Amino acid sequence: MKLSKLTLLLVLGLLLSIFLAACSSDDGSSTKSSNEDSDEKTGEDVEQVLHLLESDTIPTMDLTLSTDALSAIYIGNTMEGLYRLGKNVEVTPGIAKDHKVSEDGTVWTFNLREDAKWSNGDPVTAHDFVYAWRRAVDPEVGSEYGPYMMGGVVKNATAISKGDMPIEKLGVKADGDYTFVVTLEKPTPYFESLTAFSTFFPLNQKFVEKQGDKYATSSDTLLSNGPFLLTDWKSTSTNWNLKKNPDYWDAEAVQLEKMTFDVVKDPQVGVDLYEKGKVDRAGVSSDLVDKYASDDDYTTTLEPTLFWLKLNQTTSDALANVNIRKAISKSINKQALVDEILNDGSVVANGYIPKNFSKHPETGEDFREINGDLVTFDPEKAKELWEKGLEEIGKEKVELEFLGGDGETTKLMNEFIANQMETNLPGLKITLKEVPFEQKLELDSNMDYDIQYNGWLPDFLDPYTFLNLWLTDGQNNKMGYSNPKYDKLIQSTVNELALKPVKRFEAFLEAEKILAEDAVVVPLYQRARAQLISPKIQGVIRNPMGSSYDYKWASVGASE
Repeated sequence: MKLSKLTLLLVLGLLLSIFLAACSSDDGSSTKSSNEDSDEKTGEDVEQVLHLLESDTIPTMDLTLSTDALSAIYIGNTMEGLYRLGKNVEVTPGIAKDHKVSEDGTVWTFNLREDAKWSNGDPVTAHDFVYAWRRAVDPEVGSEYGPYMMGGVVKNATAISKGDMPIEKLGVKADGDYTFVVTLEKPTPYFESLTAFSTFFPLNQKFVEKQGDKYATSSDTLLSNGPFLLTDWKSTSTNWNLKKNPDYWDAEAVQLEKMTFDVVKDPQVGVDLYEKGKVDRAGVSSDLVDKYASDDDYTTTLEPTLFWLKLNQTTSDALANVNIRKAISKSINKQALVDEILNDGSVVANGYIPKNFSKHPETGEDFREINGDLVTFDPEKAKELWEKGLEEIGKEKVELEFLGGDGETTKLMNEFIANQMETNLPGLKITLKEVPFEQKLELDSNMDYDIQYNGWLPDFLDPYTFLNLWLTDGQNNKMGYSNPKYDKLIQSTVNELALKPVKRFEAFLEAEKILAEDAVVVPLYQRARAQLISPKIQGVIRNPMGSSYDYKWASVGASE
């Protein structure tokens, strides 16, 4: 999932909220046991209200059109699909009570609960899922994530999204009001976790169509079936609230009555508000880490989120040259980046799959350990490759534009990376273009950039969520990369190797090596989140995919 402006928390203290995925890791990657994961009970007399910060405005609340991690937080807390992720990334019941799968793995039948309601009182039914999933692949709607998430998974999704087949042919049907049947193109190992992702949530057709173009542009044009309601929000709002949804089927499990959110882009301002007791959580940027690292409320958590540079091969003959791309990939001192600019526990990324994300199905060895460091900092080799590339394109100098976010911390990041490239690649001139996150998303979609600072939060718990990004003409490729051998390998993991876990894993390993050889994107770092968190915050679930913060089971504990 696309990360925001440093993706939200790099901007706000480096990741206060967007790009956000924070998977609870079993390798000790969190410097302390976060107060957010506490199971302590709250006192009955404690006001169940939290005051939180966000690093940017919400780009959209239309789950069909959403592509970013910030929107996913609010969609995930106000909406619910067949399943949701609980503690320790466990798939837990949502609108579905249970399901069964056919012997060949292609037909999934979900039995829906009959007590789930929309916030207007309408029942949530199988028809709502049929409508939402069809809308996601309807070419007239123009969803980016629908074709990306459903293509090759749900039967006929690809053909429908291309306009070659009517939406009624999608492999979904309602068998009565409370039985939802899905037919897949082929067995899909990660399908159950997909159902917890917002693209697969239901929609109330009558309500959506009544709102027309105004749907999901304000609190008044939204309908919820999840734990909370989004209130006091318009598309340009810099503050909003989440309030408990009294009509949610599992409302008894929801303890929080309200959460307030305010957009703060300056990390120092956020920390100041925290120290004054005005907010209950604040991101800590690199320049503040040393001051707060010994604070009892300070915590860092390594996330399965990668940041990299996208290199658009369609806008520049230089970036179309593999040696120049390789030179760029070796020109940036990533250790200095994480130590001096981030200083928040983030670690250098020398590959395209994060550490502690995927393990060999037989040996249990981590993917990152097996493939090792594929893209490392080497200024001498970078200069050699750079000179070779310049000779091949017949130039002595190259000018490129670097697209990045406009947050304070992000700007420091942009300047550091640009300086590294210019210093280690003689004859290269970088022009910075720093824009708000929403504009950056648009420029990326239009492929209107040369080099772009970008990141990815996993959409589901499988290497495919990272490695399918670079398929030829893929929905998230957006840089003109194409390699038939790579395509064949990645496609084999969802076709003939889908039910052969060892060979499938080995195909992913080989595919990643191709990405490094082609210098597709430049891996920079795997993000950690540094924050000050009030000890009164309990039970927040932090997920590695979808909504990175799930507040369904959160509560406010008594002050010590």
